[in-house]
Amino acid sequence: MAACVNLEDALKSGEHTDIDGLELCCELIFIQDLLHKSMGPLDILNYLKKRSTIYPNVVIAYKILLTIPVTVASAERSFSKLKLLKSYLRSTMTQERLNGLATIALENDVLEKIKYEDMIEDFISRNTRRMLLFGRT
Repeated sequence: MAACVNLEDALKSGEHTDIDGLELCCELIFIQDLLHKSMGPLDILNYLKKRSTIYPNVVIAYKILLTIPVTVASAERSFSKLKLLKSYLRSTMTQERLNGLATIALENDVLEKIKYEDMIEDFISRNTRRMLLFGRT
């Protein structure tokens, strides 16, 4: 319980807080029996995203947990990738695009598993004009 309250305090900005420590503790107690030990980090994230209205504090805490570097080396590696990107691209692009490229460079193994055909079909199906231009018959 103390760890949940400490996390709430760490995420507090003035009077605004991202999570409620007591609710987080209760949510963690309820969810611990629902998650299987064989589930990986992405499986757990997908499971939580589908239930974000039931466990909102757990979803926020888990996203924060996944963004914290596991070791100093991984943090240094991410900074070196960002340095390479910045030196190559300099200030010719927006921060949002630079963040996207940094994520792609760091999460290359996840990127290789993506099925592009499904993403393209989903993108096309969301717009009638795109369906007429790019739709497959």
